[in-house]
Amino acid sequence: MDKSHKTLGEFIIDNQKHFKYSSGELSSLINSIRLAAKIVNHKVNKAGLIDILGASGDTNIQGEEQQKLDIYAHDVFMSALINREIVCGIASEEEDDFITVKGKHHNNDNKYVVLIDPLDGSSNIDVNVSVGTVFSIYRRITPLGMPVKIEDFLQKGSEQVAAGYIVYGTSTMLVYTTGYGVNGFTLNPALGTFYLSHPNMEFPKDGNIFSINEGNYSHFPQGVKDYIKYCQAEENDRPYSFRYIGSMVSDFHRNMIKGGIYIYPTSSKSPKGKLRLLYECNPIAFITEQAGGKATDGFNRILDIQPTELHQRVPFFCGSLNMVKKAESFMKKYP
Repeated sequence: MDKSHKTLGEFIIDNQKHFKYSSGELSSLINSIRLAAKIVNHKVNKAGLIDILGASGDTNIQGEEQQKLDIYAHDVFMSALINREIVCGIASEEEDDFITVKGKHHNNDNKYVVLIDPLDGSSNIDVNVSVGTVFSIYRRITPLGMPVKIEDFLQKGSEQVAAGYIVYGTSTMLVYTTGYGVNGFTLNPALGTFYLSHPNMEFPKDGNIFSINEGNYSHFPQGVKDYIKYCQAEENDRPYSFRYIGSMVSDFHRNMIKGGIYIYPTSSKSPKGKLRLLYECNPIAFITEQAGGKATDGFNRILDIQPTELHQRVPFFCGSLNMVKKAESFMKKYP
C-alpha cells in the first residue's frame, strides 16, 4: 500500500517488531492516545460554539490558571489510558502527584507509565491559535505486581520507549517516535482516521527560523541575548526569520519541518526555566534527536538530565543541529 494511504493503526502493527518489548501493550497504549486525541480534537474544533473557552477558576500545581480545555483534555486522556488497563501509572502536568492505575484483576502488572501535558498552549484557544498535547512513555523500573513509585517517573529522558505530540491546527497531526525515526499522521476528519502523511521526519541541519519570546529579552542570560543579536545580524544568510506562536508544540512542529531553533531559557523571572522536564522537554528532546536535531539546556543534553521531582523545570534549546550548536557556543562564554 502507498505510504500516503497507510493508517496509523496499520503503521503501528507493521512496526511492532521494532518495539523493544513486543507484547502488544505499547501498541494498545499508542492506540488509546490516538482515540483521546480525536475526542479532544472534536472539542477544540467546537471552541467558540460551546462553553469550553476561558479560565476555569482553578490553578494547577505550578500556580498557573487552568483553562477549561486544560481540564477537559486532562480528563479525556486520563480516561482513555485508565479504562484500557494498559498502564500502571500516569503523571499529568495538571495533577499534583502521579496516579497509580490498577490493571486486570486489580494487580499492578502493567509495564508502562505515561507522563503527559494534556493541552500545551491552551490559553491560545481563545484566539483560535494552534495548541497541542505532548506525551512520554517509559517502561516501569519497579517490580510488576507492585504499585508504581516515584522512581518509575523520575527516569532520564534517554530511557523513554516512546514519545510524541498532537498538534491541533489547520489540520490535526499526531507525530511520534519509538526510537526508530519520527513519523507524522494527519487526521482525516471526514473518516476519523489518521493517515501517514509525513514519513521519516527530519530536521534540516541548518535553518533560518528562531523562536523565542523576545518580550522577555531584558530578563535573559547574556549568552541568549548575544545569540539573538547574532540571529538578527545582517551577514551572509542572516538575519533569520523570527517566528513565535507561544504554543511550544506548534513552534517545534514548524521548526522541524522548515528548519529552526526553539529557545525557552532561564530568566530573572524564571531562574530555573519555565518548561517542565518530564512533560515537555524530555518527549520533545527524544523526538528532536530521532529527527536528527539537538536538544540541550544550553550546556547539557536534555536526555541525560536526572530528574529529581515531577514538575521540575529546565531551560530548553532544541532544533536544527547547527543552530543549537551555535547557540551553545554563545552560552559557554558565560558559564
